[in-house]
Amino acid sequence: MLYDNHGRKIDYLRLAVTDRCNLRCFYCMPHEGIDFVPRSDLLTYEELLRLCSVFSELGIRKIRITGGEPFVRKGIDSFLRELSKTPGLEELNITTNGSFTANKIKLMEEIGVKSVNLSLDTLNRERFKEITRRDLFDQVHKTYELLLKSSMNLKINMVVMQDRNIEDIYPMIELTKENKVSVRFIEEMPFNGTADQGNESFWPMKKILDHIQSEYAIKKLTDPTSSTSYNYQVDGYRGSFGIIAAFTRSFCGSCNRIRLTPKGDLRTCLYGKGALNFRDLLRAGASNEDIKSTLIQALGKRAKDGFEAEKNRGILNPASESMATIGG
Repeated sequence: MLYDNHGRKIDYLRLAVTDRCNLRCFYCMPHEGIDFVPRSDLLTYEELLRLCSVFSELGIRKIRITGGEPFVRKGIDSFLRELSKTPGLEELNITTNGSFTANKIKLMEEIGVKSVNLSLDTLNRERFKEITRRDLFDQVHKTYELLLKSSMNLKINMVVMQDRNIEDIYPMIELTKENKVSVRFIEEMPFNGTADQGNESFWPMKKILDHIQSEYAIKKLTDPTSSTSYNYQVDGYRGSFGIIAAFTRSFCGSCNRIRLTPKGDLRTCLYGKGALNFRDLLRAGASNEDIKSTLIQALGKRAKDGFEAEKNRGILNPASESMATIGG
């Protein structure tokens, strides 16, 4: 088993397979987009599979595939099939924007994907276009409807943003009335590729919860171990909703996850700098034992929480990268 220097068991890897995305959500990328990683700098599928196998030997039991948008990378189907066969892996999940996902549902069910997180910040077509800078709402909504009928657990991720989608909070809650779906409202973070995002009209968890409670009678649910969301249910509704305090970071104390970016940077905290680069290590001829010892050493220097990780970056290096380059 993997443990960090604070005694927390690490068994969850968020694996970003690409920084590319067909949407341009303003809270994830600057208006002009980002400089995408050259393909030669990305971890190859062979390198990704090797790292996942080695990490699994150390105790990683859950992997979530993220991006960018995972399904824009060529060859992703074959990669997912191979990854699902990794010895020791108990849970494979995927986060997607839904625009290329409808025809991948059968594949995901076949390889045993347990849960799909669908990024959907509004149920209104025009607001969707404003937020994503793309007119693809119908495709994403079709994916939502198909995922509801699938064997996989479905979670909807909605970033809550003043003057953008507050009016969608109640309609999102209503999705849980007849369907066993989980809607998670996420505090907006500074990872949009600019250094001056600021979050001036930021909606913290308490404000989101108060807004919901002003309209609905809700009950608190038991949160799973190491959950990033505080979970609730409207009385009489089939589904549930959660709030992720991603900016105020009140869940950091039980964090069990690490991140690997598309170019191989290990992130032991979302708000921290890359701890090391596994791509360079692999291409320099590292053995599996080298990989294991390097990961163990990195976890031995892990920040206690997101605030300490951000402080360690220094005032000249604020947390402002595009989420697409880190892994959503």
